[in-house]
Amino acid sequence: MKRVGILGCGAIGTQIALAIDSGKIPAELTHIYDFDRAKSEALASRLKKRPEIVENPHMLSSNPVDIVVEAASQDAVKNHALSILQNRRDLMIMSVGALLDESVFEILYEACKEFKKKIYLPSGAIAGLDALKSVKDELYSVTITTTKNPKSLKGAKYFETSKILADDINEKTILFDGIAKDAVRLFPANINVAALLSLAGLGSEKTAVRIVADPNTDKNTHQIDIQGKFGKISVTVENVPDPTNPKTSRLAILSAIECLKNACTDDIKIGT
Repeated sequence: MKRVGILGCGAIGTQIALAIDSGKIPAELTHIYDFDRAKSEALASRLKKRPEIVENPHMLSSNPVDIVVEAASQDAVKNHALSILQNRRDLMIMSVGALLDESVFEILYEACKEFKKKIYLPSGAIAGLDALKSVKDELYSVTITTTKNPKSLKGAKYFETSKILADDINEKTILFDGIAKDAVRLFPANINVAALLSLAGLGSEKTAVRIVADPNTDKNTHQIDIQGKFGKISVTVENVPDPTNPKTSRLAILSAIECLKNACTDDIKIGT
């Protein structure tokens, strides 16, 4: 049974921990960390088998765990992913937007090869990544339009320089229309799906992203359109936001649980 450490005890980290604790994921949660220790304590108190709360991120991978799950932030990936791999632990990354920084991606890519470790990237709040990976060499274009309630977008870096405030949006409004690399920088906690599409397909400078704020929606909707020599793929996903964190779709949490489950089991693997 694999031993798991969790970096980040918010909505995603908590649900993964509960899935391990209930036996849904055949693993043992041994160590957890959050910058806000109160979150670590709150999570540990909900579990039947209490994990050890470590004092800093480095101690997660210096302890005898098999895989560390990052569910914290892009900065957490940039600051701690390399040391996790150097400690010869596998890593599952939720804040995939960090990998659109080419220097970060290259360093972690080489580290995986050098230390013979794996990085897992769950498909998150979208569908169609299996197909996109399969047709990667025959692509013409990849586009994603993400529509969320303004409340789900609050706190994004975009609003630090925009004349528009999230609380003032009272009609459907296009906030961003550009490339994935810029979208992930301006909406680091909201558009990791664009990073996944970029990594699976044409890259961050050729993946088109549109972000729409709609005060009349209660869903996080992603419309993906892929065209290439192979034909055309169109996928629409309407996600229910997680009740504890509207920035996170319920599907993203379920995807993370399924990804970790697959990493912890030896059985038949379905899909590309």
